[in-house]
Amino acid sequence: MTVLIIGATGFLGTELVRQAPALGHTTAATFNSRPGRASGTSWHHLDLRDPRRLDDLLDSVAPRAVINASSGDDDWAVTADGSVRLTRATARRKIRLVHVSSDAVFSGRHVHYAETALPDPVTPYGAAKAAAETAVRLLHPSAVVARTSLIIGSGGSEHERVVHELATGRREGALFTDDVRCPVHVVDPAAALWELAASDETGVFHLAGPDALSRYALGVLVARRDRIDPARLPAGLRADTRLPGALDVRLDNRATQRRLTVRLRGATEFLAGA
Repeated sequence: MTVLIIGATGFLGTELVRQAPALGHTTAATFNSRPGRASGTSWHHLDLRDPRRLDDLLDSVAPRAVINASSGDDDWAVTADGSVRLTRATARRKIRLVHVSSDAVFSGRHVHYAETALPDPVTPYGAAKAAAETAVRLLHPSAVVARTSLIIGSGGSEHERVVHELATGRREGALFTDDVRCPVHVVDPAAALWELAASDETGVFHLAGPDALSRYALGVLVARRDRIDPARLPAGLRADTRLPGALDVRLDNRATQRRLTVRLRGATEFLAGA
């Protein structure tokens, strides 16, 4: 089937494009500043703030499904309004939509969040993602909302770069011992998104790992994997800073795992070589 990947040059989007050929999918992919390097994929410039360009792209590609893996950060016009625009356009054309969201939609007040939990964001980015989720579920009832947590790779993620920069003194700061998430390897949520795109599933899914780890504990595992002395990693408390956002957010993925064949590994497993 033909699938359009929105935000295909991001960390998760790049992995989606990489997995596509082995699954037999024809992919079209969008970029904001420059196209990706993957061959066998058609690349298209897209700004989700431009409704005419979006309509033209959907009509020319005619995808069976769209995976929206774009971030947009806290730019409301992209992350919220752009997602609403995409939701309306795909619903009108009866195109399947898999929308990627984030654990940033939660405040951390309840710590543990099942798929049925209602968003209560405390940051502009979280609010934009929560608004997008609401639009998807309201305007496109057959769509999927897939929330992710801290996504790690095999060396290419932002958190892994931070670990290396802190250990070598190229960055100031610390890894927080009170900032807890449920890390997941990028390969797993990407595979799950492909499974969801090809299925008839609807509703909310949590594409997070089963292990709750602080950013410091995760950094130690990354350092050991990469043969860096963990003692070189500075530790601190996020509660002592003025950084916005939730401290402890744990996405419960048990209901998701009962509905998917893809297994979402925890960090203690995919960093087992550490």
